[in-house]
Amino acid sequence: MKLINRNVDYAARALIFMARANKPTVSVTQMQEAVNVARPFLRKILQKLHRTGILQAVKGKGGGFALARTPENIRLSDLVAALQGPLKISECVFGKKVCQDHDACLLRHRIEAIEARMLLDIEGITIQDLV
Repeated sequence: MKLINRNVDYAARALIFMARANKPTVSVTQMQEAVNVARPFLRKILQKLHRTGILQAVKGKGGGFALARTPENIRLSDLVAALQGPLKISECVFGKKVCQDHDACLLRHRIEAIEARMLLDIEGITIQDLV
């Protein structure tokens, strides 16, 4: 099981690069070299971050991407939500076939508590913390 998938990893590295660059915009080419990932793949990740309001797209000469928020206001949990969806350790152990009362499952309640603590920790990490 991977807690953070590679899309989130690449996105975090790109945003850290942007924050360190301290420029109004950063080109995909510049980020690609820093993150060391294929340009089309990185571009798709950046476009998703643009659609969710984490980045701004700047068109034209000197264009690229810019942080839509300050690095202190971009959380690792924002990247997880935008690129991989809800953070889940596991689905129902029994595949919801054995359990008729899914809400009463003691194992599920304990796993949900672990997930909540993990999410709280991930929400506490900002891009600025990683710069």
